[in-house]
Amino acid sequence: MENILRQYGDLDISLKSHKCGIFRIGDVILKLRNSIRFKITLMLCSFTLISFAVFIIINSIFLPRFYIKEKEKTLLNCYEKISESLADSEKISEDDEESLSKLCEKHGITIVIIDNSGSEIFRYGNGTVLVQRLLEINLGLNSENYSIIEKNNNYTLSRYLLNKNDESGFLELNGFFSDNKIFLMRIAINSIRESADISNRFFVYIAIIVFTIEIFGSLIFTRIFTKPIKHLARVSEEMAHLNFKEKSMIKTNDEIGILGNNLNYMSDELEKTLSELQSANEMLKKDIEKKEEIDNMRKEFISNISHELKTPIALIQGYAEGLSDSVVDDEESKQFYCDVIEDEAMKMNKMVKNLLALNQLEIGAVELEMEDFSINEVIKGIVGKLSYLAKEKDVNIEFIEDKNYFVRADEFKIEEVITNYLTNAINYVENKGWIKVWLDFINEDVVRLNVYNSGSNIPEEDIENIWTKFYKVDKARTREYGGSGIGLSIVKAIATNHKTECGVENVDDGVKFFFDLKVVNYDSNN
Repeated sequence: MENILRQYGDLDISLKSHKCGIFRIGDVILKLRNSIRFKITLMLCSFTLISFAVFIIINSIFLPRFYIKEKEKTLLNCYEKISESLADSEKISEDDEESLSKLCEKHGITIVIIDNSGSEIFRYGNGTVLVQRLLEINLGLNSENYSIIEKNNNYTLSRYLLNKNDESGFLELNGFFSDNKIFLMRIAINSIRESADISNRFFVYIAIIVFTIEIFGSLIFTRIFTKPIKHLARVSEEMAHLNFKEKSMIKTNDEIGILGNNLNYMSDELEKTLSELQSANEMLKKDIEKKEEIDNMRKEFISNISHELKTPIALIQGYAEGLSDSVVDDEESKQFYCDVIEDEAMKMNKMVKNLLALNQLEIGAVELEMEDFSINEVIKGIVGKLSYLAKEKDVNIEFIEDKNYFVRADEFKIEEVITNYLTNAINYVENKGWIKVWLDFINEDVVRLNVYNSGSNIPEEDIENIWTKFYKVDKARTREYGGSGIGLSIVKAIATNHKTECGVENVDDGVKFFFDLKVVNYDSNN
């Protein structure tokens, strides 16, 4: 049983392989049928076969008729010459006789001419046979193998077969010349049907040889002829897949060369048009994205400012209602209420201004006023302004300078960067801590502004988010010093507008912020 199952399994595999082979052969045949090379070869071979068939048919039908007509013309031509020779004389001249003899010899004509007395005027061939045949005709002793082709007053053209079943025999022309001279001309006709059959069989053999040669010749010819067409088909197929790198390499001046040049031109134009369309689409996409970004920023701005203003507005409202309802009576308490309202109003005003400035920076509405200036002088000026805030926390701000750097930037915006960095450092430095500011020469084009404050590190999960608007690492401390979480977002926007880098790093016992600037010159600080 196992052997039987194995045999059936092998048979199934064999059938599957056979089917796969049939499918592959079918694909090859289908591909061959659809190829222009096959179609041209088939067309040429079909034309040749039809030509051979037409030739054989024409040869079989019209060759016997043509043969008889040519023989008839030969006899009639001979008759005309003799008639002209006897028109002016009783006998044929020696020159005409010699000419007639050559004509008869050339075409195999036998002839006899007899006058009234029964004497021969001219004879070429066996005279006895001719005279006997002439008597048979004149006495009406013709057999059933005799048939008249043409008859008039001067002659009778007839056909005389030797055998009823055979087409061999003679064409005979008999009649009268002037002065009642009678004549008989005969020209032998062979079995032209048999000759035509032999000719056709021979032609079939020749046709087979020619057809075989033509098949191989057609394959070679079509291979050469279709090679540039296949190349153009491949080029057009690549174009259909939007690959315009493939070009026609045909350099001929015929129609195929012109088609190749037109394909190359069309490919270039399509590539150019597609590139322009892609550029237009990219611009449109960027415009749409920018519009969406502006809409999102607008929504975010409204949402954030509503959220951030909620607390100070609530405080202002609460203390204002307290004053209105005379919750407190003493002047000191009233003054405290007023101070809280004023402080919250100032914070709201500062936050709104910062938000508006940040929004302008982010949408690219601010045009930078680039100029060369000493970054050292700007740092020293801001350090001096903020020193009173540092003293309140018993913090020392130190600017370490070794060279005087001149940078190219918007001076007002860089002042804002330094102010935000130092304000942020003062707010987050521990009491009796320290803040350091210094410049690092990165390369010939870049100098880096560094601001360090001692204290706690920023949690790693918060480092990437501190540049986001309204993000606060320590919300309690931010509220304590009145921060809004916008300062670092403004720094980031200024860096983006200047096409430079900014960042933050946790270092030993503190945090370091940096901002890169384009340096144009520097000298040693004495």
